[in-house]
Amino acid sequence: MCGIACYVGPRDAAPIVLDGLRRLEYRGYDSAGIVTFDGAAHALKRAGKLAVLRDAAERHPLPGARALGHTRWATHGPPTDGNAHPHATEDGRLALVHNGIVENHAALRAELEAAGHTFVSDTDSETVVHLIEQLDDGDLHAAVRAATDRLNGAWALVVAHAERPEIVVARRTSPLVIGLGDGEQFVASDVAALLPHTRRVVYLRDGETAVLREDGVTVYDEAGAPTDLREEAIPWEADAAEKNGWPHYMLKEIFEQPTVVRSVLQDALTPDGGVDLGLRVDLADVDRVVVVAAGTAAYAGRLGAAWIERFARIPAHVEIASEFRYRDPVVGPRTLVVAVSQSGETIDTLEAVREAGRAGAHRAAFVNVRGSSIAREVEDVSPLCAGPEIGVASTKAYLAMATRFLLLALQMGRARGVLDDDAVASWTADLRALPARLEEALARRDAVREAVAAFDGARSVLYLGRGTNVASAYEGALKLKEISYLHAEAYPTGEMKHGPIALIDATVPVVALAPDGPLHAKTLSNLAEVRARDGRILALASDGDEAIAAHADRVLWTPRVPDALSPLVLAVPMQLLAYETAVRLGRDVDQPRNLAKSVTVE
Repeated sequence: MCGIACYVGPRDAAPIVLDGLRRLEYRGYDSAGIVTFDGAAHALKRAGKLAVLRDAAERHPLPGARALGHTRWATHGPPTDGNAHPHATEDGRLALVHNGIVENHAALRAELEAAGHTFVSDTDSETVVHLIEQLDDGDLHAAVRAATDRLNGAWALVVAHAERPEIVVARRTSPLVIGLGDGEQFVASDVAALLPHTRRVVYLRDGETAVLREDGVTVYDEAGAPTDLREEAIPWEADAAEKNGWPHYMLKEIFEQPTVVRSVLQDALTPDGGVDLGLRVDLADVDRVVVVAAGTAAYAGRLGAAWIERFARIPAHVEIASEFRYRDPVVGPRTLVVAVSQSGETIDTLEAVREAGRAGAHRAAFVNVRGSSIAREVEDVSPLCAGPEIGVASTKAYLAMATRFLLLALQMGRARGVLDDDAVASWTADLRALPARLEEALARRDAVREAVAAFDGARSVLYLGRGTNVASAYEGALKLKEISYLHAEAYPTGEMKHGPIALIDATVPVVALAPDGPLHAKTLSNLAEVRARDGRILALASDGDEAIAAHADRVLWTPRVPDALSPLVLAVPMQLLAYETAVRLGRDVDQPRNLAKSVTVE
């Protein structure tokens, strides 16, 4: 949550930072601000989306070759001009941007007000700039370090003073990445802001600080001693984070999914038809799998748990990350804890991973950013290979997560002797054909666009699935809620008659996931119960299913695949259903209200 983009170098800083904020607006779009320095400080802050700030900056150009920029997802205080970042001292010469939450801000604020500091915002972040000012005796880096020693909570801080040439950064829990340029340096909360300028980065670790000047960067460890830069290369091209002619990032990312799945398979499949996710853990020695995740990642984990139990025959379940560490979880050395997060920075998942480590579990992560906090915390990392995902509602990362889990289930099944080489090779052959099936599903977008008329006038939508596709139903309902703002619920199809059937009437359309498989006949029986109560059914069914037409008002046909792969194919029409509904309702698809892409605060 919240986007940080900052620059120090020889160029005009404001356009660079504003473009960086544009690339990070998915992290928060309640308000935005920028401050530049040219011996004096020049600041602009505006409530609303970034376009409001950009318009103001065009009318009032900001001079200077250093700049701090921020786009906010509000926590403390409503989205107003005054609560927007950057926050500054009374004279405006010392300023900072902050991502995170300062938990002891109230006590610090009272102390600083008693010492004569005047506050002009409702935020916890303003406390930090006043604290730094009070501790500053001419060494800004020392003042920032001394200030962070007094903070409780999480922070990514970038601080600058009008009369000093450097930018000082500090990090605890909240993400921060430094971009290394030639005679210029960059700071951002996500690599997307850096891609047009550099692919050389340093991921700042917890407790570290850094000083950035035109001619270089010095990183300091938690004790304040200089440390190695640990430079890494970003594997993504700059245009991977652009729309490139698509009306929305979400639609572009939905259509990128065949390519993403090919990348996942290329990374994990061996020439002989086997699977190797590059994990160091002895999968034959694992006696239980626990997935920790949040939101869409948790639903991908539900798929994974079902596949692991089917193919590896060991217990597997999903823990909602925000609850995991608060309930004294039972995990140990033979438990494999799999953390799933697109950004690798989801705070609830990160803290769950740390709790699992304290309990002695082996930890692996499926993440999209190798240098992320979760990736650095665990023993094993298996990259999602999804490329940058900008749309707030996850699509291609979800499919990458799900594919990774199926591959893990197959590799674990082979390691445990449940599957032999021929069985694994048969399933991987089916997986190699999956990208083509996804392309077929995408080619049917027009049918989905016509089908969303079924949601006109709906007061709620019910998603039903059986078996592995119970998880698919939850993900489909989440997508619709996120971007269309229609209420949606998901249930196992067989559970409907135990309560949810009371909701059924003509104003509650039902999306039924009914692919061919061992539970197909039971699904049809359940749908007959819906029809008997005047329910309207939109079914997602396999090509050639002659029985489904009698049980549905409309059918969206999907390419026929083996039953275990059906959740991967069904993801496409469910994503398109949410997308087309949101467009029909005039919603902001890429930046839905109240949401941010990466949740980095508790």
